[in-house]
Amino acid sequence: MARSVCDVRHSLWRLVCLGLCVGLGLSAQAQTPAAAPTPGLTLQPKVEKARGGQCVEDPVFMRRNHMTLLKHQRDDTVHGGIRTGQYSLKACVACHASQTSQSVSAHPGDFCQSCHTYAAVKIDCFECHANKPDATSTPATATHADANQSAKLAQLQQLLGQEKAKP
Repeated sequence: MARSVCDVRHSLWRLVCLGLCVGLGLSAQAQTPAAAPTPGLTLQPKVEKARGGQCVEDPVFMRRNHMTLLKHQRDDTVHGGIRTGQYSLKACVACHASQTSQSVSAHPGDFCQSCHTYAAVKIDCFECHANKPDATSTPATATHADANQSAKLAQLQQLLGQEKAKP
């Protein structure tokens, strides 16, 4: 299966970031004496609470796998013409847009921007997609439920397992 430009660009960014992290970690380790980290003092991004109720998945799962879910949703939509709402970017934006900026990426504290800045990852989704919810879109109308939800989740979990098994 051919990889899209987004997949290749995302992979390259991950390799560059990993190389920088390893390089910086080794240089910092060589310059400073070993000290035990103080528990609970790790800086975390500040994220505004979502507007909607329950997210489509557990927050820990979403932090780790949201890009994979969005890529599979993109493939289903673009290549297969299947438009479900469970993992759609539009539904995410409807729930996670900031109360103040009405966006997920316009300001440093917005939902997507906050975490991606913290992780040093460039967001390119919103070069094409809207970073603000439609005037008609609300968390109540941006439904996550799907008749094939459990089957689709099982399929995605299987694909994630295959991704983990790759070298």
